[in-house]
Amino acid sequence: METKLLEVKNLKTHFNTERGRVTAVDGVFFTVYAGETVGVVGESGCGKSVTAESILRLLDEKSTEYEGEILYKGKNLLTSTINDMQSVRGNDISMIFQDPMSSLNPVYTVGNQIVESIMLHQNVNKKEAYEKATEMLRLTGIPSPEKRIHEYPHELSGGMRQRVMIAMALSCQPKLLIADEPTTALDVTTQSQILDLINELKVKFNMGTVMITHDLGVVAEVCTKVVVMYLGQVIEEADVRSLFSSPYHPYTDGLLKSIPQLTGDRSKKLHVIEGKVPTLHQIPKGCRFAPRCAFASEKCHEEMPELAQADHSRKVRCWHYKEIFQAGEEGPYVSAADSY
Repeated sequence: METKLLEVKNLKTHFNTERGRVTAVDGVFFTVYAGETVGVVGESGCGKSVTAESILRLLDEKSTEYEGEILYKGKNLLTSTINDMQSVRGNDISMIFQDPMSSLNPVYTVGNQIVESIMLHQNVNKKEAYEKATEMLRLTGIPSPEKRIHEYPHELSGGMRQRVMIAMALSCQPKLLIADEPTTALDVTTQSQILDLINELKVKFNMGTVMITHDLGVVAEVCTKVVVMYLGQVIEEADVRSLFSSPYHPYTDGLLKSIPQLTGDRSKKLHVIEGKVPTLHQIPKGCRFAPRCAFASEKCHEEMPELAQADHSRKVRCWHYKEIFQAGEEGPYVSAADSY
């Protein structure tokens, strides 16, 4: 039987701002099992990173309020004490952040930063911690780790800094890894190496992984299940092959149409989803995607659809997904997941 690591249930994250209270994450549900990679996708500003930071409660709690449940092995992290959260962060659940240059401390060697994490959570002395840190750097593919461990972040390339972040995140062999845009600003070759590395280590440690990205190519390559977010809400959830072969929600359909295809008329312009994501102060009354949706009806503008079970493996938040799916089921995505 699969081990359920993380269950996010009706998560809401509110920020108290000068312009009033805003809800950046509004009723998010998803589950992560051991050995599974769940992709969280959507445009910038859809709440992906806030969801990740909420799981570990990294946001300033003086101006942030949470609702719902985040169950890690059955324990609600939102009601855990600060000391309990400190023992979870980096030990049971680790996170790789978007920009390693701003995430690593520039005045400490990379070795010091990895060792700090190991000594905080593991019952080892400094010598043993350095040995483990060196081994983790070797495991991530950094050449001459005995030398690199004494270097500063600015002395390493972007790809090496990202590998250092991965080594730090995995130094205590967490059960759950959250990777927030782990390949941002890296060249294509390095991106592939980093994704292969995360996948190898996931298998080695039987980790659950949450992969946050806007790159659907990354999703097709490494994820088993996909959660699509729009303006703080989950609007579709499916296994990766089902999502690529037959998207139910018009927003998901639009994202997939925006992917450059290897076949077909290359002179045609790429599909564009008209409009932009509204601000949190201007959330539409009904379906949040309705102002940008070609299928929107009066009901869509007036009533918010619930995230409903569409079939045994699919959830969708749309009033008209059945008609949209039937109209597009002969679409161009049947082999899209095999194109990466």
